[in-house]
Amino acid sequence: MWAEWAMVGYVALTLVMMIVWWDQLVNPVGMLVGRAEAVATTLVLWGIYRWRPCRLTMLIRVAGLMAWLGWWYPDTYELNRVLPNLDHLFAQAEQSLFGCQPALVLLQRYGQPVVSELLSLGYVSYYPLIITLVVFYFFRRYERFTYAVYVVMASFFIFYVVFDLLPVAGPQFYYEAVGCDLIAQGHFPDLGHYFRDHQESLPIPGWKDGPFYHLLVIAHDAGERPTAAFPSSHVGVTVVLLWLAWEARSRRLFWGMMPLGVLMFFATFYIQAHYAIDAIAGLFAGTAIYFLLRWLYAKGYPSSRREK
Repeated sequence: MWAEWAMVGYVALTLVMMIVWWDQLVNPVGMLVGRAEAVATTLVLWGIYRWRPCRLTMLIRVAGLMAWLGWWYPDTYELNRVLPNLDHLFAQAEQSLFGCQPALVLLQRYGQPVVSELLSLGYVSYYPLIITLVVFYFFRRYERFTYAVYVVMASFFIFYVVFDLLPVAGPQFYYEAVGCDLIAQGHFPDLGHYFRDHQESLPIPGWKDGPFYHLLVIAHDAGERPTAAFPSSHVGVTVVLLWLAWEARSRRLFWGMMPLGVLMFFATFYIQAHYAIDAIAGLFAGTAIYFLLRWLYAKGYPSSRREK
């Protein structure tokens, strides 16, 4: 499938990065092993599908591919922490655009439990939205199933390439390192390679007794690293999902996902995972990536019909 080739392409590209930065990597052997396991898993599931080609083995094949997303995300930190951190530039840009730090102000003004729970719901709906879209295509648009999986997976890998090369940790890590008082006063020091060896972050803000807040904490603790802030892939991939829902001509699916997408947008900087400019950039990046991938797929459509 094109989605599998997207993963193989990402593996090849990051292997080149690893060769260049080998002496600076903290855990290069573990990174190599992880890549070997991802490729091996993909080959095994492809072999099972070729042995018994049917919808069930196709679903298992796709599920195995998507399950690795939880590993690829923190892996971006292993690559980009060899580079000097750039958060000071993004925090300064945020201050210039808004005259404040929205990640601080939004929480101060709207810290009510109802707001906290709604935005926590929006943030933790990320993977359920992905699963919902993929399952919808599987059952209702199966002839376009591999196309939808390709667009979703390739979107992730495009974002991961950016994160590998653009070391922005996000407010929860940068504010903790600098101090919220200094940030509020407009001081944004250059931390250099600070995040190479530090992963301390601010506590997740919100109503601590809320059920969605607890889900958010679990998701955060499972794999969050000082990486992948700009642009927001949560927003960007959600935009891709909305475009795919619209393309599927299912208004019920599209409008059912839209409120969660809106909550997702504001939640990214409400919980201080992103700067507001990260979320805004995610809107444009997600749209651009969707149309790029759609164009690439259409360009190779005769061969894509023979995906095996």
